[in-house]
Parts: sequence; structure tokens; C-alpha cells
Amino acid sequence: MGSETNGKVQEGFEIPEINIKFTQLFIDGHFVDALSGKTFETRDPRTGEVVARVAEGDKADVDLAVKAARKAFDDGPWPRMSGYQRGRIMMKFADLIDQNIEDLAILDTINAGKLFKIGKLIDIPSASQLLRYYAGAADKIHGETLKLSRELQGYTLKEPIGVVGHIIPWNYPTTMFFFKVSPALAAGCTMVVKPAEQSPLSALYYAHLAKEAGIPDGVLNVVTGFGPTAGSAVASHMDIDKVSFTGSTEVGRLVMEAAARSNLKSVSLELGGKSPLIIFDDADVDMAVNLAQFAIFTNKGEVCVAGSRVYVQEGIYDQFVRKASEAAKNWTVGDPFNPNIHQGPQVDKAQFEKVLKYIEIGKQEGATLLTGGKACGDKGYYVEPTIFTDVKDDMRIVQEEIFGPVMSLMKFKTIEEAIEKANNTKYGLAAGIVTKDLNTMNRVSRSIRAGVIWVNCYFAFDIDCPFGGFKMSGFGKDMGLDALDKYLHSKSIVTPIYNSPWC
Repeated sequence: MGSETNGKVQEGFEIPEINIKFTQLFIDGHFVDALSGKTFETRDPRTGEVVARVAEGDKADVDLAVKAARKAFDDGPWPRMSGYQRGRIMMKFADLIDQNIEDLAILDTINAGKLFKIGKLIDIPSASQLLRYYAGAADKIHGETLKLSRELQGYTLKEPIGVVGHIIPWNYPTTMFFFKVSPALAAGCTMVVKPAEQSPLSALYYAHLAKEAGIPDGVLNVVTGFGPTAGSAVASHMDIDKVSFTGSTEVGRLVMEAAARSNLKSVSLELGGKSPLIIFDDADVDMAVNLAQFAIFTNKGEVCVAGSRVYVQEGIYDQFVRKASEAAKNWTVGDPFNPNIHQGPQVDKAQFEKVLKYIEIGKQEGATLLTGGKACGDKGYYVEPTIFTDVKDDMRIVQEEIFGPVMSLMKFKTIEEAIEKANNTKYGLAAGIVTKDLNTMNRVSRSIRAGVIWVNCYFAFDIDCPFGGFKMSGFGKDMGLDALDKYLHSKSIVTPIYNSPWC
């Protein structure tokens, strides 16, 4: 099988057998149909064809899942196990993921258009690694002894927050599932997961593996369905204690509103981004070009931290533009099962059309299309890697999140100008700096308002490094031990001390 990419036909790769095992809701340890009996189509973005029909959960199904999660929290063994016991079960869960890497990677490829080889080498193994990290932390959750100012003894307890609703996006179905589920499990919470309607299949498989690993019924429930119905029901549910959401800023607002109007549940949000990559004159140009390409075209630009705004200092700007254009033309687009491909299809038709619309907006606003800008292939949702030059800071392609393989390339003169331009955004998720000068690195990294700053690297995620945004990119951290705090209450216990010589 081959697919046309940038005028080339990629031949000679094998597509593995696709076997979809789980399409029902997972509630209280069992796969069940939606109460309404409804299903919805999930499509393969490589072709636009339907690959399965999945149960369409709505408010009634969320109610059942929350009831199961509440019972598991209030009366079940999971929150009452020692951290060591929870950790052992989580380790078994991780082992089962490792045993099913290929099947799981296939599901994320046919659901989200993700590169199959990256799924097998990075996404799925990283999920099991994340589970093991939090499994190791589960027996290290503790409070503090307090030295109070009066004749009182005080200490704090850290207790699981309760029933958690996780609403996860479609761009990294596996990664985001375990960003949320892993620390919540370690903390002793129970949960309802609402995966994106575009990419529900791997979440259902993970629910099956969780049951097989020995996670008690009701602890991990998965309700597939749509945002305005199932997602809204999670955000507004009166018996959910916390919602963790990753997605667009627009939907994040709705989640916060629903939480406030219902039971004032705790909310953490990881939202949109328009991250700057700042390249200084002293940078190695070839390295900088490769980094910029990696920062925006990885995962077809469907990355919240994508380096979509690239600022290059004037001394190397012309050289950078020339080399970036050449590099983009060698970035191959095609079937994500092909191991020689760099970029697969956008997740669905709506996102495909959104990206193409923004490319037209960029041209209408007066930006120069350096390379790309078109759909490619005769089927599926493929977009050429695209670079704009002659871009102004107030253009929509600079200010609004496109979530596609579209780079806005701009020039700057001074450090002060670079900092000002980088911060000229409502977002604050990530930023990149490319320089050999330690003073420049220190000054710029301290000045940019973003949750993570990568210097001479990009997408440098690590399990032990907290990740989350500033401004309209949200609040709350994923990864690292910081993520545990989202799923824990801190309770203070105070008792009097009588006639002690030590206060």
C-alpha cells in the first residue's frame, strides 16, 4: 500500500492487522452499552472511513459511572489500601501495557493519526513508565508535624480528594490518559474518564487492562461520548469532587463555569498554547532549523506546546528562512503506519478543514506563504507542512491556536524585542530558546511568562518535571510529584497539650 506525500509515493510498508476489541462503556468493572442504546462512528483519519461504532454515553451513563466511583471510594478497598498495595497493582497494570504495546499503538494510529512507530517506541512505553513512577510514589504520601505557637499539637494528613472526572483530548490519547489517571490512582481516588470522541478506542482498552491488573470495580470507569453531553455531565456533576481537563481554552471556560454552578468542585486545566521559539544570532543554524521543524511539525502540529511562533534574530534570519524552506520540503507526509513518514493526517475532517482555513486567513492577512499550504493525498486528512514569513504580531495566525503544521516565522533585533514579542500572547504554556550565551539564556528564560522553558531543546518532557501553563493556558501541573497534589486534600488535626514543658 502506498500514499502520495509531497509528490512522492511511499511504498513497501506493512499495515498490521487491526483488531478492535472494546467499543462499549466501561462502568463498575464491566463493559456495557449506553443506556440509550446509541452509538457513534469513529473514523480512521488516514482514509476518513469508519473503523468502529462506539457506545455514545450521555448524562445517564455518567450518573451510573459516578455512582460506581462513589461507592468504590466511600465503601471500597482502593482508598483504604496501603500505598504499597496500590502501587503493586499499578505495577501489574504497567506490565500489561508493555505486553500489549502493538495493539495499543495501532488504536492510537487509526483513531488519532499518530505515527505507529512513535506509538510503539515512545507513547505506549512512556505510559507504563508513568504508571510505575506514581506506583512508586503511592506509599510516600504523607503530611507534616506542625510546631504550633500555642499549647497545641498539630499535624496534617493528605487524603484522596474523592471521585475525579478526567476529560482528556484527542491529540495524545494514551499520554493524556495516564497524565491524569496515574497520579489519581496513586492518591487513592476513584474516577470517571471521558476520552475525546475522536479517539476513544485506547481508553477502553486501558480500562480492560486495569481490570485485569486487579484494580477494583468502580475505581476506573470510562464513558465515551461527546463533549456537550457526556463531558458536560462530568463537569457539572454534583457528586464529582474534582475535574481535570486538557483541551481548548474555550472548553476550559465551560468546564470552570459548570464546576462553579454545580458543587464548586476543584478544577485543574491544561489548555491552549501559542508557544514562541526564540533563536539568537549565535545559534547553530542547522540545529535551530531542525529544532524549529521538530517543534511545530511533530504530531502534525496537534500539540498544545507546539512552537508555532518562531522568532529569529536578524543576523541569521535570511539563512534560516532558506534552510527552513528546504527542510520543510523534505518532511514527508503520509500513512502513519509507514516507518519512513514524518507526519500523519490531522485527527479528523473538522480539524483538517480548520487548519486549511487558517492557512487561507494567513494569506488574506498579507503573510507570505513560504512553503506548503495545501492538502495532500487523494483521501484522508493530510496537510502539507506550512511556513509563513512576513508575519505581523497582530495577525490571527500568530495570536490564535491553529493546532496544525503551520509555522509563523518572524524577525527580531534585540533581546528586549524578543522578550516583548514572546510575551505578546494570551497563552503561557511553553517556550523555547536557542542560544550559546548563558547570560542570554538566563535573562530570557526568567522573563518569559510560560510554564516550561526549553533551552536548546524542545518537547523535553520528563516524568519528574512538572508541566502546566500560565495565563489562559490554564493552571495545575501534570507529571512530577506536583501532580499528586491535585488529587489530595490536606487536612489539619489539632489537639491540646496540657502542662508540657515544651510548647
